[in-house]
Amino acid sequence: MAQASAVDQTAIKFTQSLIVVWIVVAGALAAPWLIAFLAAALATSAGSPSRSLFRLLYQRAALPLGIVRPRVIPDDPAPHRFAQGVGAAFLAASTLALFVGAGVVGWVLAGIVAALALLNVVAGFCAGCFVYYQLARRGWLRRGPQGA
Repeated sequence: MAQASAVDQTAIKFTQSLIVVWIVVAGALAAPWLIAFLAAALATSAGSPSRSLFRLLYQRAALPLGIVRPRVIPDDPAPHRFAQGVGAAFLAASTLALFVGAGVVGWVLAGIVAALALLNVVAGFCAGCFVYYQLARRGWLRRGPQGA
């Protein structure tokens, strides 16, 4: 039997908190380029977690400064990466809308990402993870060992 993977829940909440703050600041500054940057950062995190800007900030700043403490639990990281990918896709669509003049659509899409990230921080419910499990349960998403 394969050994279970582990996920640092504090790192996830740290990332989600940064996403919320980033989107709020981008909206307050009316800066679509900040949304574009966040979309790229989330896509990188989803596709190559070791190159994640969020992981770098967490490991090199938040942990050493004692801002947060790790809380590692047995969990499959694949649903969390999937959720980041979905967030990146929404933010990419948001960026496109913002740059073609559909500002309301663009900010609403970014707001959805912020709201769902905040839901994860406050209530511990990962909507992207929920979608991942529903798709996998229906056989619409192929899962390898530990969801890889």
